[in-house]
Amino acid sequence: MGPCAGGAVYSPALTDFVVMVDQKSYMFVTGPKVVQKVTSEEIDTESLGGGRVHAEKSGVAQFLVKSEVEGLELARQILSYLPQNNCVEPPVVETDDTSGRRCERLREIVPEEANRPYDVRADIAVIANNPGVLAGVLDIDASRKAARFVRTCNAFGLPILSLIDVPGFLPGKEQEHHGIIEHGAKLAYAYCEATVPKRSVSLRKAYGGAYIVMSSKHVGGDFNLSWPDAEIAVMGAGGAVEILHGKELRQHDDPERRSQELTDSYNESFANPSIAEARGFLDAVIEPAETRRVLLRGLHALIGKREELPFKRNGNVPL
Repeated sequence: MGPCAGGAVYSPALTDFVVMVDQKSYMFVTGPKVVQKVTSEEIDTESLGGGRVHAEKSGVAQFLVKSEVEGLELARQILSYLPQNNCVEPPVVETDDTSGRRCERLREIVPEEANRPYDVRADIAVIANNPGVLAGVLDIDASRKAARFVRTCNAFGLPILSLIDVPGFLPGKEQEHHGIIEHGAKLAYAYCEATVPKRSVSLRKAYGGAYIVMSSKHVGGDFNLSWPDAEIAVMGAGGAVEILHGKELRQHDDPERRSQELTDSYNESFANPSIAEARGFLDAVIEPAETRRVLLRGLHALIGKREELPFKRNGNVPL
């Protein structure tokens, strides 16, 4: 609700959730005056460590509110979702909404055009790739954010649901030089370490290593579903055709027509959920309207799940 500086900043940083009041609270290890003296950089308090900085850039704060009252109300709401400690079962809230209800509007979430973006936040409030931002790719920040959320849910015994629409990890020098390998590994580590029920649904694209780290069977997913039009493959058809048939295309009389033929063939043979289902990587391919009903049935089957990991002093989480 106010200032937090120096060594005191590690106190909120060690908590499960951080709520900051916009234009009123700030956090930084070193204040603006010291920054200016040491680096000659002129910066004000808000730009250095204000609530918006930590909510939108650094990731130190999970929530940004307009007032102290709103912050307190939000804190109460967050606590209502959590058990008192890790030895207590999560709270259960009764509902008059039947578990067998179909949800027809789920058919409308994903556009028919494969490359058209959409904002997944309009329909869900769990772990999900958001094609409305960078086409839904996993970058350093997204990997860190998701890994933190997975570990938080696991710490409190909360089941995890992951909705997948990911074309891959964000390519480029900046991502590689800043450690996308290590940060992507954090997400894989978090899912592997989690012992709570883990369910996932592939909505549209699920490519390569990004698919693997998003609660797939390979990292311990308990219940993995897919919609019929999902594309589950090593990579998209365009990239695969270029790598596999690049030489042939360059020598062909009509490279565009041949590229389209090869792309269609790849999509039919590989970019669909049937192969993943046949190999046991998926539990079922379902219609979108059935998603809610099937997920709830799977959750009931997983209630009371107990899984013990081998004893160790601590896990060596990737940097």
